[in-house]
Amino acid sequence: MITIYQNCIIYTGEKIIDSFAVKDGYFIEVDDVSKLDIHDYEIVDLKQHFVLPGFNDSHMHLLELGSFLKNVDLSKHTSSLSDVLDALNDASQYLEKDQWLEGRGWNQDYFIDEKRFLNRYDLDQISLTNPICITRACGHVCVVNSKVLSLLGLENHAIELADGSMDVDDHGKPLGIFRENAISLLAKVKPTYTKDDIKEMILLASEKVNSYGITSCQTDDFLTLNNVSYDDVIAAYQELEKEKKLTVRVNEQSQFVNKESYESFLTKGYTTGVGSEYFKIGPLKMIVDGSLGARTALMLEPYNDDPTTKGVEIINHHDLLDMMQLAKQHHMQIAVHAIGDGAFESVLSAYEELLKDDSSDHRNGIVHCQITNNNQIERFAKLHLHAYIQSIFLDYDIHIVENRVGDRALECYQFKHYMDLGCHVSNGSDCPVEMPDVLAGMQCAITRTTLKDYIGPYLLEEGCSVEEAIASFTSEGAYASFEENKKGKIQEGMLADFVVLDQNILEIDPMQLNQVQVLATYLAGRKVYEK
Repeated sequence: MITIYQNCIIYTGEKIIDSFAVKDGYFIEVDDVSKLDIHDYEIVDLKQHFVLPGFNDSHMHLLELGSFLKNVDLSKHTSSLSDVLDALNDASQYLEKDQWLEGRGWNQDYFIDEKRFLNRYDLDQISLTNPICITRACGHVCVVNSKVLSLLGLENHAIELADGSMDVDDHGKPLGIFRENAISLLAKVKPTYTKDDIKEMILLASEKVNSYGITSCQTDDFLTLNNVSYDDVIAAYQELEKEKKLTVRVNEQSQFVNKESYESFLTKGYTTGVGSEYFKIGPLKMIVDGSLGARTALMLEPYNDDPTTKGVEIINHHDLLDMMQLAKQHHMQIAVHAIGDGAFESVLSAYEELLKDDSSDHRNGIVHCQITNNNQIERFAKLHLHAYIQSIFLDYDIHIVENRVGDRALECYQFKHYMDLGCHVSNGSDCPVEMPDVLAGMQCAITRTTLKDYIGPYLLEEGCSVEEAIASFTSEGAYASFEENKKGKIQEGMLADFVVLDQNILEIDPMQLNQVQVLATYLAGRKVYEK
């Protein structure tokens, strides 16, 4: 059966048309459907709505979003520390004996009562008998109560970690604040998950991203859940695909923190591109530093608002390069998290050594590309690296970036600069750090202002056009995963993934983009979301 979609305004990624035809999950005719010689077909009237290629979030955590949706959403309670405690207290009324209470999304910079991290004593007000763990919005800091510290045997003393830390009081007693890889200690005591649990989380998250018009995502899932192996995660995705339940195309940004586990993965035949159009292995993913909001992003110079720290180095330069070389030997793409200019420098210099005299189409990249300087960006371009940006971060970071890095803020978040130097730039949300709201991300990319209080514009010259913003969430995302000939545009022969909006975003005020509604999302010509 051929389906013809008409009476609409369609931006293909290159031009405006008014109709297209879909068969067996692919676009078979774009624009002039009248030339099709067909008898068995149906017509869908899109009622003059606006149609775009399906959105592609090029860096997020789909499984972690599913976990987030099953726990307490603290992003809705960030106006004050007391709001966070109230939300947790409400949720605690339904706990069973020994059941964990978990939440995510708080951000102390938004608190109007006390602008500080919560600690064990705050959470002890909720419960001394049930374990409690709440994760900051960035995912790089969590806070636990005394019950969790007791389970870990750390109620009265902290331990030193090379790539993470535990905050302590003046007497050396843990405050329950775990930073970076210290969070991994919780795996010893947190509950385990079954494959059915994993599948449930994936389905919850997929439904959520579909509601934002997302049909493809590039997601870092392997280390999301405690005591869950990458084999279990892969099996969950593959089973959902076999059951025809996957409603988003997944490119797995495969995170590993040590060479031994990565070598085991490679010996099983996994590398970039292995899989199907619904689930495939993407790049090796590594994380070099933390986040700007938590002051764990690795800087070249001390933080402007805390000269005692330069942040946290999670992977040293030697180990980073060692993992990169192993990936290259196995023809695996690489994507490395770097937020601070110190982390960016470490990753750049590693790539310069790795890619010396390498003219291959490697599409290796850096995720985030936030705190940088112009020299670094020029070196980035010469290496033909891919920039995985999150323009939605501007909504929060505009409030803090000058305080955190001082005058260095004049050379940061230069997303247009990458484009002007010929770099490929794809956009994403790092969800659940931020919700995968593509249209809000486009608004930030274009206007360079915050979404609610309209602070800015911050470095307005780094704002892109509407068309460039669309490409960053469609064709550029496809390019990042070597799929630019399969998706990202509405063209004959490409996968019929598209989104229907209630307004023509090429014509409205960009300051209103986050008010545009997603009416429907289609994957392979099948409607997977309708408002």
